[in-house]
Formats: sequence, C-alpha cells, structure tokens
Amino acid sequence: MSKLIMDIESWNSDWGKLNESNMRKRLEDEGFSVITYTYSSGTYFSEHSHTVDKKDTVLSGKFKMTALGKKFILGPGDMLLVPAGTIHTAEVIGDDSVISLDATKY
Repeated sequence: MSKLIMDIESWNSDWGKLNESNMRKRLEDEGFSVITYTYSSGTYFSEHSHTVDKKDTVLSGKFKMTALGKKFILGPGDMLLVPAGTIHTAEVIGDDSVISLDATKY
C-alpha cells in the first residue's frame, strides 16, 4: 500500500489573475464540480471524510486543515487535494472570513 501524501498547491500566475472565475475554470478543467462558500471567522469542521476526492481552495482569508498528522495553512490562491476517505478537520483562522471554492471530483 502506498503512503498518501498531501501538499498545498499554490496559484500559478501563468494561470492568469487570481479570482473566482479563473480558479473555477482551473478546477472545472481538472474535472471538479465547484461551489463557492463563505465561512465566517470561528467556523470549525470537526473530523470527517468524504466518499469522493475533493480539493479545498481559498480565494481570501486563511483556512487551517489538519489531515494525516499534518497541519496545512491555506491562504489566497492555495489548494489542497483531500483524497476520498481521508479524515480531516478544517477551520477559519484569524478575524477574516474565508471565501472558498469547494471542488468535488466527478
């Protein structure tokens, strides 16, 4: 069984300006269905998993995700692929809301 690795992918300026439209297009081109969410300061999602691969992305604010014994801090333009079945938590850190594109593999 191979070891699961999760790493933050940061926005590449070659993909254009970081905005909702460009990030949505990038995710859809990768085969994801995308929904935009705004999470207020203090939002916390306890341990959970999904039955499909998901990619959590941040347009603004800071999101902390914990999975596989690691903490990931996502800021604007950051994306984290969360493979199906991976137990993880997520929380908004700081005083600003997080605008996130929630991408689900279809």
